[in-house]
Amino acid sequence: MRLDKVIEQNLQTTRKEMKRLFLMKKVFVDGRVELNPQRNVDSRLHKIIVSGQELTTNHVYYLLNKPAGVVTAKKDSNFQTATELIAKAERPLELYPVGRLDRDTTGLLLLTDNGQLGYDLLQPHSKVEKTYRAVVNEQVTLADVAAFASGIVFHGGVRCQPAQLNILSAEAGHSEVLLTIKEGKFHQVKKMFLARGKKVTSLTRLTMGPLELPQELAEGEYRPLTLAELQQLKTYFR
Repeated sequence: MRLDKVIEQNLQTTRKEMKRLFLMKKVFVDGRVELNPQRNVDSRLHKIIVSGQELTTNHVYYLLNKPAGVVTAKKDSNFQTATELIAKAERPLELYPVGRLDRDTTGLLLLTDNGQLGYDLLQPHSKVEKTYRAVVNEQVTLADVAAFASGIVFHGGVRCQPAQLNILSAEAGHSEVLLTIKEGKFHQVKKMFLARGKKVTSLTRLTMGPLELPQELAEGEYRPLTLAELQQLKTYFR
């Protein structure tokens, strides 16, 4: 949550009073004077002291193992949404999925009501790596690996950033691979393979930045981030 909003909510200040606190250098984050009212903070990661009083936040963060058939949206008139998989009692109004997975793609999805964190995770300059396990309907070759490393060019001339493609198994008519990318173009993974004349038949996201899909989390299940996982995201709180 933005620091100015934290102050307003905790101390019930007016905007003018809140700004004065910054001018008077009475706002501290982790022991240092903080002058940026737009800084994103969470009291589980940061010690927030204002005029000698410690302030708290109440954001939620969930890891969801998204099943096929579910859309990454808050509302949809035709399909079940990722947010609807979260129990109503644990679903704040502002909860939303960070980024998107195609309706038929499964795997790791982060949901939070910390909009600033979600925004920063998706910015190109953040270069958040995402790893997918994909099943492809053709034999993936070392030539494909080299092409992905050079930057796949879509039909139409759009070039992707270099990506790491690892072959787990490959035979005529069937391959299983791991693919790591640092961007999130629309249908990117599927289009990358189509550019090589191959079709993705199954796709699961395994990681997003430091977050990993827990092996014990069945499709459709979710759990809150652990403190250790949240601490791994601290670098994206800006």
